[in-house]
Amino acid sequence: MTLLKKYKWTWILLAICVVLAGYLLWDSFAKPKLPVIRPVEHFSMENVDGKTVTLEDTNGKVRLFYFFFANCPDVCPITTFRLSQVQDELKEKGLFGKDASIVSITFDPERDSLENIKAFGDKFKADYSGWYFLRGDQQKTIDLAMNSFKILINKDQDGNFVHMDLIGLVDRDGNLREIYRPEATAAEIAQGVADLAKE
Repeated sequence: MTLLKKYKWTWILLAICVVLAGYLLWDSFAKPKLPVIRPVEHFSMENVDGKTVTLEDTNGKVRLFYFFFANCPDVCPITTFRLSQVQDELKEKGLFGKDASIVSITFDPERDSLENIKAFGDKFKADYSGWYFLRGDQQKTIDLAMNSFKILINKDQDGNFVHMDLIGLVDRDGNLREIYRPEATAAEIAQGVADLAKE
């Protein structure tokens, strides 16, 4: 009996392992990492409990940033609902709160009191253990949106806002890595968070 026949199943198993290892190696190179777009500027704001939250406080987790105002008649509720679906997807993946979080920042602090943004978050079953609803100085918030995320926000004389409806994906170190447009699904966004969390 030749060695090939004697160790037939050993050779087959070894070949399978080599093929599998090659596939995993190829797959890791086939998915290029998202480039760093720019670092997110430092901020200091209040959460729904009145506690101060800074960018550095949220570092160590992959984050989704969204700028909204609670009186928004159209896109903000729709996108916040989509983020609530992302929250559920991240919970299923075991990432929410531990490796990933969501940061929603109002740019209308005159009307959006802490109570109002808490009520807004409650409508969408926000889990505040991993979803920050923040409020700070209006101009600083608008500057943060524009400088770090290139999100335009304009306020007219009647106090109404026109703004871009975008979600920013930020890595554990505070770098913007991706911008999601309104057509991105909750599943796509959650997968983007999961992929970045593996880095």
